[in-house]
Amino acid sequence: MSAEKPDTALFITCLADLFRPAVGFATVKLLERAGCAVDVPMGQTCCGQPAYNSGDSTSARALALQTIRLLMDYDYVVAPSGSCAAMIRLHYPALLAGDPEWAERARALAGRTWELTQFLHQVMKYDASTDEMPEKTAYLDSCSGLRELGVSDAPRALLRGSVLESGDSDACCGFGGTFCVKYTAVSTAIADKKLDSLAATGATRVAGGDLGCLMHLAGRAARRGLDLEFRHVAEVLAGETQSPAIAARDN
Repeated sequence: MSAEKPDTALFITCLADLFRPAVGFATVKLLERAGCAVDVPMGQTCCGQPAYNSGDSTSARALALQTIRLLMDYDYVVAPSGSCAAMIRLHYPALLAGDPEWAERARALAGRTWELTQFLHQVMKYDASTDEMPEKTAYLDSCSGLRELGVSDAPRALLRGSVLESGDSDACCGFGGTFCVKYTAVSTAIADKKLDSLAATGATRVAGGDLGCLMHLAGRAARRGLDLEFRHVAEVLAGETQSPAIAARDN
């Protein structure tokens, strides 16, 4: 590791790669501002979380091994997603516990893997004081980031206290991966409750660290005609807010 620029891999995540590449570009900009030498490994695929959560441990294990091989030589691995970071940090060691060699590699990688805002705030001590902070922004905590990794203070610190807080910040948005597909009515009801809470803050923009949650609520808000703009926190922090928001019409 260079004393000045740690060799940092961006684990882009499936949703950012396929649906919101702007998150990846914004993340690279932030990491470089923070003083990292950033690489985006071309061989990366899914972290295996959907298979793992569905009980397909065979597929999840194969993807875990592939990911470990790809990322094991970097100083740090950063993901703009609490759920994907939690998969590598918490679930890879458990998934590979029966194989001592790979379990040790999984633990080593876990120790170098971070969710984006925690990495910027806790590891790189990133000073966002020169960044232009948006007004009337509410922060959307994701269940995986909040409960598995404790992601709460870091994004708010980076947003420099400009966050409008809802009364149910620790409540689920209703996404839950395949939950929103299997239990559509329940998922929609939870989303509506969360949207009502966010709208009550007076916010015009909602920032969050997990695209699944943001896409879920943005789609529902668009169907309801709510005047709320949804963006990944990386886009907001990097000042990349000129493009259409999530689920917004490009016109």
